[in-house]
Amino acid sequence: MKPKKVTQDLDDESWVEAMQEELLQFKLLNVWTLMDLPPGKRAIGTKWVYRNKRDHRGIFVRNKARLVVQGHRQEE
Repeated sequence: MKPKKVTQDLDDESWVEAMQEELLQFKLLNVWTLMDLPPGKRAIGTKWVYRNKRDHRGIFVRNKARLVVQGHRQEE
């Protein structure tokens, strides 16, 4: 079952592992650089998207978590 809130996913070790795997991939691929937020600017939000991965027969294989940016809040 896919969690609807982060508090739900933290109760299930398989979702925690899926989130850690996603963050590890970000680190290994050098996806982002941590910086201080300039004065007067707001950070763009993120959210977790969850999927149950299944094989070609429809049998559950693993949980997948993706961290995505909420780009609709971005200002130019």
